[in-house]
Amino acid sequence: MGRQFASDDRSAEVCRQNVLAFIDVPNLVIESVSHANDLIVLMPVYNDWKALSSLLPRLDQELNANRLSATVVLVDDGSTVAIPNDLCPNGFQCIESIDVLSLRRNLGHQRAIAVGLSYIEANMACQYVIVMDADGEDDPRDVPRLVRECIANQGMKIIFAARTRRSEGLFFKFFYHSYRFIHFLLTGVKVRVGNFSVVPMASLKRLVAVSELWNHYAAAVHKARLPMEVIPTKRSSRLAGPSHMDIVALVVHGLSAMAVFGDRIGVRLLLLVSLGILVNVGALVGVIVIRLFTTLAIPGWATYAVGLLFIMLIQMLLVVLVFIFVILASRDRTNVIPCRDYVHIAGKIHRVYGKIP
Repeated sequence: MGRQFASDDRSAEVCRQNVLAFIDVPNLVIESVSHANDLIVLMPVYNDWKALSSLLPRLDQELNANRLSATVVLVDDGSTVAIPNDLCPNGFQCIESIDVLSLRRNLGHQRAIAVGLSYIEANMACQYVIVMDADGEDDPRDVPRLVRECIANQGMKIIFAARTRRSEGLFFKFFYHSYRFIHFLLTGVKVRVGNFSVVPMASLKRLVAVSELWNHYAAAVHKARLPMEVIPTKRSSRLAGPSHMDIVALVVHGLSAMAVFGDRIGVRLLLLVSLGILVNVGALVGVIVIRLFTTLAIPGWATYAVGLLFIMLIQMLLVVLVFIFVILASRDRTNVIPCRDYVHIAGKIHRVYGKIP
């Protein structure tokens, strides 16, 4: 590992000179990131070391081509496979250091992101944090685009990569679009983005105090009403190995996103049930009117109709009652605040590449 800690001073100096240059944006000239510590790339990792070893050189190449340099922070989400010694055998030009933050247990990538963001906000000085997956599905070529867009917005908005094309098969796409439809019906929020994004430090300080971040990163940004923009990107394919997201993990991931909007879902369902109660009461009144004041009644039908409608009415009232008790109980529940509670989950951090501070 010693040779990995020895960085190429000449290449590093070139990167430092490059990042003092300007990035040209249409009709705008914006000063670029000035030092590696100003840009941090955060990646949650669970056993994807082979894919990561292929991704890092591509990321370094894109940083170099766009006159950027960065520090990489890997959140080891309780991996069962040890970090390989050849993770970065040839060194990098514009990735100045790679640190691994080990978690005490496996949490899933959403909570790993929450811990990583909280650790960076509390312990590392930077201007922007790139959040991306370590399997290669987030294209490194889009990293400079995200940074440019964030700088163009004066570092006041979180910039997400909106996926215009997915690389999965038809089976996954069918269920994914079904989920997007259900999510929109229940929450009124369109699913457009994943984790791939850039977070300016001003937004990061607010984001890590949002309890919903513990469940879902992108949904927490929506819920907290933090300023955000999206840019279109194409999702790439995994660089190595199978996905660790099985059907159970995908369902839990989707439910976690919807859970962030539990209040919206609850209100919408409450309105729907209330409408059902009104329709039910109207139907009961109609049955009684027909039975008592017209000759349209069929012997015996009114009794069955009133009984069924009364049972439906009782069920709807029970749903409303349960919802009220759930809301009242949730007000007494202690929520996880990532910036406060991450220290109980985060383990040690160690450097696998770059100069040891």
